[in-house]
Amino acid sequence: MSRYVVTGATGFLGRHVVRALRDRGHAVIALVRGNGADLPPEVEILRANILDRASVERALRKARCDGLLHCAGKVSRRAEDAEELQHINVQGTRNVLDAAIACGIRRAVVASTSGTIAVSEDPDLVSTEDDEPPIGILNRWPYYRSKLFAEKAALERNGALLPTGELFAVICINPTLLLGPGDVNGSSTQDVRLFLERKIPAIPPGGMSYVDARDAAEGMCLAMDHGVSGRRYLLGACNLTVRLFFARLERVSGVHRPWMIMPAGKRARELAHTGTSVLERMATRFGIDFAVDPVSLDMAHFYWYLDATRAETELGWTPRDPITTLADTVADLRDRGVVWPDLDGSEKIA
Repeated sequence: MSRYVVTGATGFLGRHVVRALRDRGHAVIALVRGNGADLPPEVEILRANILDRASVERALRKARCDGLLHCAGKVSRRAEDAEELQHINVQGTRNVLDAAIACGIRRAVVASTSGTIAVSEDPDLVSTEDDEPPIGILNRWPYYRSKLFAEKAALERNGALLPTGELFAVICINPTLLLGPGDVNGSSTQDVRLFLERKIPAIPPGGMSYVDARDAAEGMCLAMDHGVSGRRYLLGACNLTVRLFFARLERVSGVHRPWMIMPAGKRARELAHTGTSVLERMATRFGIDFAVDPVSLDMAHFYWYLDATRAETELGWTPRDPITTLADTVADLRDRGVVWPDLDGSEKIA
């Protein structure tokens, strides 16, 4: 049995990482800002703030752990959160890994995102870990830009000399859109929620990928055991158009997809973004909830396709059936009362 520290243990991915480590028989120490009261009682709680390196180092020295899994960070599509995203995701990663180096922790797995590499305007492009980051596209969205710089900071620390004389190993895991049960903060499954609430008026022309959060957690555990130092691993269960994604959601939920399809192309994307921005401002002014924000709509015009072969061959990682993930996501949102089941008498679509 090993001892592992998990940052962000109360988040969507972090909770599943904690569970996956416990299922393997390991001792888990959760590094949290709050009290961690909703974590399993067998999880040891240590308090620290990733923006305060000294507090992280104190906690890690107390933990006496064999490895670190860094899942903490901020997820937001709001342009006004750019500074906070940079601070938490980039400086927070630096602080956590520098503290780990100071404490002599030999191995760290960092949760990044496929969006640092796998996003394109080309519907025929399927990205791999060896591709160059599409900086021009990532500059459109503060969250993905911050994750790119966080990943860069993490990999820069790979090979650092530890006090023991050993070399520090950093592995990045790059999951695509996380779905599945347990997204209590709603940061990852919000598009599914909006679909179920019939708040998406039209189908964007882009393409996407998704993966079960439980499988992403499994990938992080496998990376701790088998990941090659200094490497990143893309995790995704399938690549599909947004139109096909909505068709699958319709099948598992019984909620009809939008009938309108948005036009493709750069000009159409710019017009959609401008129109949505205007409508969002008007809704804010009059106190109306406007569900589709300009950033989300802009992202849905791109293609987020990836190849997970490296994770499958080097880590032995295998994702579950993506239809199962969608069904579990919908069931979880309904079971927790995030969305209400349809009461209009419509039958589920077989």
